[in-house]
Amino acid sequence: MPGQGYVQIYTGSGKGKTTAAVGLAVRCAGAGGKVFFCQFLKKGNSSEWTALQPLKDRIRHRAFGTGKFIRSEPSAEDRQLARTGMEEAQEALASGDYDLIVLDELLGALTKGLVTSEDIFELLHLRQPRTELVLTGRNAPADLVEKADLVTEMREVKHYFQQGVAARKGIEK
Repeated sequence: MPGQGYVQIYTGSGKGKTTAAVGLAVRCAGAGGKVFFCQFLKKGNSSEWTALQPLKDRIRHRAFGTGKFIRSEPSAEDRQLARTGMEEAQEALASGDYDLIVLDELLGALTKGLVTSEDIFELLHLRQPRTELVLTGRNAPADLVEKADLVTEMREVKHYFQQGVAARKGIEK
């Protein structure tokens, strides 16, 4: 899959950021591409992880989180997992081995103080020119939006969570 890779951001308060990234990963793998799908803040026991398993020869999936919402200060384990995720992301970006790299919830890790803006900008500099890079999560900072080539904002208009509906397997998790 030769060509120019771009930096994409899927952000906003609405549902669908990870879903869009999974869809792009499947599309890339279906076209013969090699994908590194790295999830921050998530444990790796989700439905998307299960769905990607049959494609493991084309999609390498890694998860770096406890699977718990971080409601206060991140734990030492949260911090260590984020550091390990950043190290693997750096290696993947520098390697040139991947056509697409997805760093799912990296912006959530930024919001929680697990990574810094400088860490993310360093990743952008490591990216090989042909590698497409997708970052997901709420609250994309303006300077990162400025650097990206494509930014999609998922905006919540209405959500059934407001009526007390919990996350459902296969739909939200």
